[in-house]
Amino acid sequence: MGTRADSGGGGNNDLAEAIGLFILGEISLGKAAEHADVSRWEMESILEEAGVDRRYGPRSHDELDDEVKTALNLE
Repeated sequence: MGTRADSGGGGNNDLAEAIGLFILGEISLGKAAEHADVSRWEMESILEEAGVDRRYGPRSHDELDDEVKTALNLE
């Protein structure tokens, strides 16, 4: 199954960076998905396939604000 991050340009680099930042706790799942240009659910699946443990919910007030802003910007 291909994702938008698999096609063209630096998509794979963006995906790898998003995974790394998520693992380090620098960004949330939603932000990782946005960074990799995939849906939240695709990102969750990608992380699961990569053996990355899931984190649920924001870990800081800033992450909470980011999650709310991302949710409000969904089409």
